[in-house]
Amino acid sequence: METFLQQLFNGLTVGSVYSLVALGLTLVFGILHIPNFAHGALYMLGGYVTLTMMTSLGLHYWIAILLSMVVVGLIAVVMERLIFHPLKDAPPLQDKIAAIGILLFLEALAQFIWGAEYRTMPTPYGQVIEIGGLTITLQRLLIVGAAIVIMIGLHLFLRKTMTGSSIIAMAQNRDGAFLVGINANKVAMLTFLISGALAAIAASLAAPINLVSPGMGHLVILKAFVIIIIGGMGSIPGAIMGGYILGFSESLGASYISNDYKDLIAFVLLVLILSIKPQGLFVKEGHS
Repeated sequence: METFLQQLFNGLTVGSVYSLVALGLTLVFGILHIPNFAHGALYMLGGYVTLTMMTSLGLHYWIAILLSMVVVGLIAVVMERLIFHPLKDAPPLQDKIAAIGILLFLEALAQFIWGAEYRTMPTPYGQVIEIGGLTITLQRLLIVGAAIVIMIGLHLFLRKTMTGSSIIAMAQNRDGAFLVGINANKVAMLTFLISGALAAIAASLAAPINLVSPGMGHLVILKAFVIIIIGGMGSIPGAIMGGYILGFSESLGASYISNDYKDLIAFVLLVLILSIKPQGLFVKEGHS
């Protein structure tokens, strides 16, 4: 039972990171219908910027995270303005190719600046505590707690503010949003800003228990795409629930099946769920 509970908590930790990454990805897709493959590079940059702020500038962990969210969010906005906005009327394939090009460019840039070696991010929350027979690090508790706070904050922002309502309106019916005077350019930039910030904080929270490297976003972004397909393309509840479903499945699968195959579980889940419900678990309401 202790092993089972330990794996459940590990799944909660991993699922929290997946959900934060998938949230940023699904926001962009739900509003702009852009499958932003470069989101994995934003995740990677978030880890490196936080690490650099801590090690080179000596900033506290939380201050470094906040600055990383701002920097990566602004990079995402520049990406939208310079790359995706000019392609808004282009054939659908072109923005996908552009996103892959951005991904490769940012990874090459990261390798040029920081090198190809794996690096460890320090954390002030490395203490290990025992709770009911479970061995838990404060960093893992921090990941779960921070993810919950961010998700609640994002929900309140989208539901209780005019700006958030504009984002939801764009996601549900783009033509209707235009008719009531919503500025599509501002919504697009804000969406990319939030998306980049979510990727940055997800990487900054996860990096102390993993490693930082130029390719750290590869597997995460693949799983994030699996999550938003499983949950329903453009569905925010689907992104959250899909992230936790995948996190629990991987953790329990690694413990009771084999750690060697845990990364395959995402794609097995994808096939199983789409065979039962092709539109995903949470079908997006409305249209755009």
